Amino acid sequence: MPTEFTPFLSLIGGIMIGVSAMWFFLATGRIAGISGVLSRLLPPFDSADKGSQSRIISLAFVGGLLLAAPFSALVTGSWPAQTVSQNTPLLAVAGLLVGFGSVYGNGCTSGHGVCGLGRLSQRSLVGTVMFMATAFLTVLIVRHGATVFGG
Repeated sequence: MPTEFTPFLSLIGGIMIGVSAMWFFLATGRIAGISGVLSRLLPPFDSADKGSQSRIISLAFVGGLLLAAPFSALVTGSWPAQTVSQNTPLLAVAGLLVGFGSVYGNGCTSGHGVCGLGRLSQRSLVGTVMFMATAFLTVLIVRHGATVFGG
């Protein structure tokens, strides 16, 4: 399935992600990784957290993520195009692997790739290289597996 590359929109989106991650860190002292933000909404609650204030901020963050597509539709007049597999077992395995990777890697792609690299974290650099290499290999196999691997 071909995708459309939009360098200008990608640049604007990247700048917005970077600025919002920086703002979140300056406002809360926390990394804007979605796995950490989401975990603060679920029990058991961390005793080092600032209690309900931290959960309200996390809820606002997740709410903003969920409202981004409807807001885009309101502004542009059309919903962003999304393609999701209808293969339920595949989605279940993928979800488990993402969850395992987030726990094992002590963070998610946004925490390591955006915020960790921005802080020059060596651990985040290694993690980002690993998940990007895995993503490249997965796309290669899914899109070109038969051609590349002789099937």
